[in-house]
Amino acid sequence: MSRSTIAVDGNEQRGLILDFAGVLTASPVDVHRAWCVSEGLAPGAWRGTLNDHPEGRRLYTALEIGEIGQTEWNQGTAALLGKHVDPVNLMGRAWANVPVASRMVALARSARAAGHRLALLSNSFGLDPFNPYEHVGIWDLFDVHVVSELVGLAKPDPAIYELALELIGVPAEQCVFVDDHAVNLPPAAELGITTVHATDEDISVAELEVLLGVTATTVA
Repeated sequence: MSRSTIAVDGNEQRGLILDFAGVLTASPVDVHRAWCVSEGLAPGAWRGTLNDHPEGRRLYTALEIGEIGQTEWNQGTAALLGKHVDPVNLMGRAWANVPVASRMVALARSARAAGHRLALLSNSFGLDPFNPYEHVGIWDLFDVHVVSELVGLAKPDPAIYELALELIGVPAEQCVFVDDHAVNLPPAAELGITTVHATDEDISVAELEVLLGVTATTVA
């Protein structure tokens, strides 16, 4: 885990800024591999197409910042995956079985109940026809939503972290940012935000409990 050093006061209002995929959900890797097999594809086809194929990467980058919508992305990416792949709700079908990270969500609920401000800071993978945030029921946890598709910026652009700070209304030195991609952490740390690299849900939750002075229990 990576974090800057700040004084912690459990009674002080803090800002908790959370990434979505891999933080508020479990890692999607195994689910995507299983989905690929169910579609008659090689297990690594999803990640390979989105991350390594030049056109696949271009389409995904355009989707993240709202240059194209999810329906257009579905059409273009399905064609790259294979002629037999149905483009209808492609993103939704691939993500449907990715589970929510229940302990992290409980931590977020407890933090908000304790008076901390919460911001979602997410690189989007589209909102329509499949809305991943509503699908796992986390949208209403947050005071602030900074979704790349909606703001035209994506991590690790420093401007998106500055926007999150402006909207959350808490000084950077009193904020904590959690992301599963290490590349997204340094721009936040450079602004004075404490950063947590989420590689294991239990470890990350335990660290946040200390930083925020809360316990990850479900709040009625």
